[in-house]
Amino acid sequence: MADPASSHALSPKGATGVLVLADGQVAWGRGFGAVGSAVGEVCFNTAMTGYQEIMTDPSYAAQIVTFTFPHIGNVGVNDEDLESHVDGAIGCVVREDVTAPSNFRSRGEFGDWLKAKGKIGLAGIDTRALTRRIRQSGAPNAVIAHDPDGRFDIPALVKRAQDWPGLEGMDLARVVSRHGQESWEGGVWALGKGYARSPHDERPHVVALDYGAKDNIFRNLVKAGARVTVVPAQTSLADILALAPAGVFLSNGPGDPAATGAYAVPTIQGLLERDIPIFGICLGHQMLALAAGARTTKMHQGHRGANHPVKRLIDGVVEITSMNHGFAVDNAALPDNVLETHVSLFDGSNCGIAIRGKQAFGVQYHPEASPGPQDSFYLFERFLEMLK
Repeated sequence: MADPASSHALSPKGATGVLVLADGQVAWGRGFGAVGSAVGEVCFNTAMTGYQEIMTDPSYAAQIVTFTFPHIGNVGVNDEDLESHVDGAIGCVVREDVTAPSNFRSRGEFGDWLKAKGKIGLAGIDTRALTRRIRQSGAPNAVIAHDPDGRFDIPALVKRAQDWPGLEGMDLARVVSRHGQESWEGGVWALGKGYARSPHDERPHVVALDYGAKDNIFRNLVKAGARVTVVPAQTSLADILALAPAGVFLSNGPGDPAATGAYAVPTIQGLLERDIPIFGICLGHQMLALAAGARTTKMHQGHRGANHPVKRLIDGVVEITSMNHGFAVDNAALPDNVLETHVSLFDGSNCGIAIRGKQAFGVQYHPEASPGPQDSFYLFERFLEMLK
């Protein structure tokens, strides 16, 4: 990481991309994907697989993902591994140049796919040094830029990073949420078979609030035995009740939970008053906690990866989980009606709650496992048992 250069400076030889942090540090690299610039928060993800699912996860809206695994892009891309068709991460930072894909499922090259999606890639960066910087000083605001001619106005990019307000106070769920109601079709994927079809039978009806959901969540609800209707994040309590749900699911999503809670919390409180079964994950978990009187805080570096150990407090079982969050429920100030059910073995932060006297629970991690381990599918089954 270097100090800012002069205005419209030519990059070092061979550099066609740059990451400019709000504190003025500059990392030169080789740009790929889309040409241009974008501003957001820099985070890191430790997963070794699933980069396409990560880049299309709406929870990464307004974020630049640093992949700690050095070989990203080597299995190409395909249409089956998309987790959403709305904006996810705005760009990514990788160590090694993207090589030609080598995988029988590949239908394209990662860099070409990024370009088509308008996302910027930056290769040749010391991702270990950048990750250490995030761990020591927190997730910084930054601009990622790609210019094939290697010309960048570094002071202007520094100012742009400094002027960006950051994720605190930002409601991004309404930006990435669906705009209309949708009857979900499709189950989980299987090699050689593709995605299963949803059975059209008298299954328990789950209404899923889309705060920035990954599609695999709905597929897992179908696998567990649900009929799913997906609705926008700002759907009113009356409109949800009109659908006669057996249960309500609260999805993952990006941004500050306190900001999204301005409209989500009253709706969830109405559902709790009627004792309708509720299951929330990630942002949905945080929404449930806020509705029960808890509070959330911004984390120093967040949790993002597919190998996070979580302890289930009722029996001491450890689940290896997939995570993606930069805010957390404050487990030092849980109200009496909120029971802590899971904690992170990395830092002791809250990873699960249940509302006493209600059929409502949530977990901070992503039990749909896309990408990641499948230790936590039982949570979908537990939710469906509540509906029966």
